[in-house]
Amino acid sequence: MSEETREAPTVFDHIAVLLDQMAGVAWQKLGLQPDMVTGKIEPDLDQARVAIDVVSFLSNKLEPQLDEDDRRQIQSLVRDLKINFVQKGGA
Repeated sequence: MSEETREAPTVFDHIAVLLDQMAGVAWQKLGLQPDMVTGKIEPDLDQARVAIDVVSFLSNKLEPQLDEDDRRQIQSLVRDLKINFVQKGGA
């Protein structure tokens, strides 16, 4: 019986997971997705701003490790979050 060799996740793998989770929180706090716990749309632009800032920070750490397509996807995500924040009345 052969055993599959598994590689330990890199810090960049963990950053990608955190970025995805924080982006989900940002969409929720923008009021564009229901809260995962309550199922309600509950916008909170102050919290959305923090979540977007964290997504932006994490993307800067992750982008050098990505190929061009993935880099563009992450940049589009950050841009879309920021645009939606402004459209929702964020400063």
